[in-house]
Amino acid sequence: MSTDHEVGLSTSDYYFDLPKELIAQDPMEKRDECRLLVVDKETGDVEHHRFNEIIDYLEPGDCLVLNNTKVIPARLLGEKEGTGAAVEILLLKRRSGDVWETLVKPGKKLRPGARVSFGGGILKAEIMDIVDEGNRLVKFFYDGIWEEILDRLGEMPLPPYITHKLQNKDMYQTVYARFEGSAAAPTAGLHFTNELLERISKKGVDMAFVTLHVGLGTFRPVKVTNVKEHHMHTEWYQVTKEAADKINRARQGGHKVICVGTTSCRTIESAADQDGRLSECSGDTSIFIYPGYSFKVTDRLITNFHLPESTLVMLVSALAGREHVLNAYEEAIKERYRFFSFGDACFFK
Repeated sequence: MSTDHEVGLSTSDYYFDLPKELIAQDPMEKRDECRLLVVDKETGDVEHHRFNEIIDYLEPGDCLVLNNTKVIPARLLGEKEGTGAAVEILLLKRRSGDVWETLVKPGKKLRPGARVSFGGGILKAEIMDIVDEGNRLVKFFYDGIWEEILDRLGEMPLPPYITHKLQNKDMYQTVYARFEGSAAAPTAGLHFTNELLERISKKGVDMAFVTLHVGLGTFRPVKVTNVKEHHMHTEWYQVTKEAADKINRARQGGHKVICVGTTSCRTIESAADQDGRLSECSGDTSIFIYPGYSFKVTDRLITNFHLPESTLVMLVSALAGREHVLNAYEEAIKERYRFFSFGDACFFK
């Protein structure tokens, strides 16, 4: 047995067998009534709850860190000018003005110079260049306000494992989503309602809002055998002075910093200095957290159930221990919890 295998650095160490029917296809009608598996990260003990009971685990002075990014309806369905062939363009990152880095289908038909029309010509696009991993730089042409046109023509870019069409765009958006820029939702936050957040706030729990624009790289499988060799995708983040001050204050007072989702966790771990202090900052992060990582700020984590062998399962394992995590997942499968983006939640306390 290799040393890598012993310390959980082999990708296969994060495999578990998930029945397909446990992959949630639709969001819960009442966000905060999904199930919540509470896991003691020291002992691995588990308890079964409803999500709105999360408030019982939060103490006055604690700080809840939430990612206020907003998902854009980034999936555009159109046709290639000249041939009428159906094409799909997925917006990944705005490069400048009306030029975006995108994923396109089918790639063979969309070479530089190709033009695409959407919504009967309301929006047009030209393929400018081919960049990393076959992504395309695309320039868009339109009359009017970009956000309005996108809202009218675009669809939410749901993860590949969700096959149902989303009936209400808002259900793939947190109630506190504010800054547009994500191609995927920070899904742990989907369980919060305004009423629950208000109750949490009244209990004396602080809330720090940070921003990390989630890229589709979050769904990219780990294709290497050794975890250390995985190339992590880059995402843009921002921590305001207000958020930094709240997190620092909680830590100085001996209270807990509880991250809502892996994106909030990656943001504050990227932004903190070696002593775990935060200050106002923004930039790109490609931080990859896996067992062996020493957390600087995060004490606890509210998250969803993640894909086998994913970087997200590795992050959770770094916080709570691989065996505890896999045992908790085994329990969740046995108890028929719902998995992935629209699924149930997990709290590592």
